[in-house]
Amino acid sequence: MKINLIKGDITKMKVDAIVNAANSSLLGGSGVDGAIHRAGGSSILEECQQIRNKQGKCKTGEAVITNAGNLPAKKVIHTVGPVYQKGESNEKELLVNCYKNSMLLAKENGLHSIAFPCISTGIYRFPKQIAAEIALSVIKSNPILDEVIFVCFDNENYTIYKNLLSYE
Repeated sequence: MKINLIKGDITKMKVDAIVNAANSSLLGGSGVDGAIHRAGGSSILEECQQIRNKQGKCKTGEAVITNAGNLPAKKVIHTVGPVYQKGESNEKELLVNCYKNSMLLAKENGLHSIAFPCISTGIYRFPKQIAAEIALSVIKSNPILDEVIFVCFDNENYTIYKNLLSYE
């Protein structure tokens, strides 16, 4: 399995799946969630609404898959990251589940490449260093896809991932 790091916009990634750091409503929001819904168009939202009508909200740590609309990716995997509460509410385990469940869903759908944003490190306030360590640990211990790309939007996350990957 190849692991790559890019500083850029996840909505521009031409991969089998991009991961959306969604909220539990699956109806779009701010940050990467809003960017994916804006760039992908209404068909992603329509499919998210169908999922909600069938199963209700998406729980923290779980993942669902939709079409990618106008995006260059084939699919969007929506996962709900934990809101950081000083590490006292199972946040680490929930973040692990975000990465594991996204990878498993990609594999179950015959996908080979996936691009992850930095889940929960924006408005959900998960410490960026800890989140990056969790992400890399989960991906390395579950080498079930051909390629995983971490797409960092900001310099701070990019530097953290670059430093962690250079120690390998």
